[in-house]
Amino acid sequence: MASTSAAASRDNGVPGRLRNAASTLYSDNQSLIAEIRKAMILMKEVAVDLERDGQSQMVKELEDAVVELLGTSEDCTQFSAAIQSVGNEHQPRPELTDFKKLFEDEVAKLKASSSFAPQSHPLLRQFREAVWNVHHAGQPMPGDEQEDIVMTSTQCNLLNITCPLSGRPVTELADPVRSVDCKHIYEKKAILHYIKSKHGRAQCPVAACPKILQAERVVCDALLQIEIDEMKSMSKQPGRTDVIEDFTELDDDDDEEEEDD
Repeated sequence: MASTSAAASRDNGVPGRLRNAASTLYSDNQSLIAEIRKAMILMKEVAVDLERDGQSQMVKELEDAVVELLGTSEDCTQFSAAIQSVGNEHQPRPELTDFKKLFEDEVAKLKASSSFAPQSHPLLRQFREAVWNVHHAGQPMPGDEQEDIVMTSTQCNLLNITCPLSGRPVTELADPVRSVDCKHIYEKKAILHYIKSKHGRAQCPVAACPKILQAERVVCDALLQIEIDEMKSMSKQPGRTDVIEDFTELDDDDDEEEEDD
């Protein structure tokens, strides 16, 4: 009886240890993605300087390198998602688990459903636009409509640009954090107080988001500050201060319009 109880205890501890290991691997992988993003930002700045000096061939080589890095970053992102999936969903079984195959199958599934296209990636577009603006500031790039330029070059990875609790722009938050589950961003003090006040049933305060938040899964991940800095940089560009919209507000606006009708 004692041995049965001990075995059950070990089994119950396995998912927790697996989740902890997956969390560590995920964090390491996110740090790698952050370093790749930093490298692409630096490459864009170097390309602008080279364009000013008329070094068009070197600019093209940098652009090709950015495309390669985007592919690497996408691979890392898929690995991160696979790590999370295996860590959160795997349950112990009597037979030995082939974690390598489990992970590879999850990555293959993610790749099959991915719509990743480096040539249309916003970061590549920002690179090309920065180079174009060296000599053609204010002019649309060849083959582009003005509307396409606005929509593409202002895309970013931040799902909300204001904290739903404090109402402050994420670029002004003293201590920004992001939900691991729904990717929404909040002021740390405000969201932790909100979660505590809901006694385990803290639904994300962003309109229409169904995710239940947990304090330990609301963190300042490796990419968050980089993406906030990118948004600050984009908002400083001439004519761009009011272009980026917070689409989390659309649900509320739509509801109000329906009520008026």
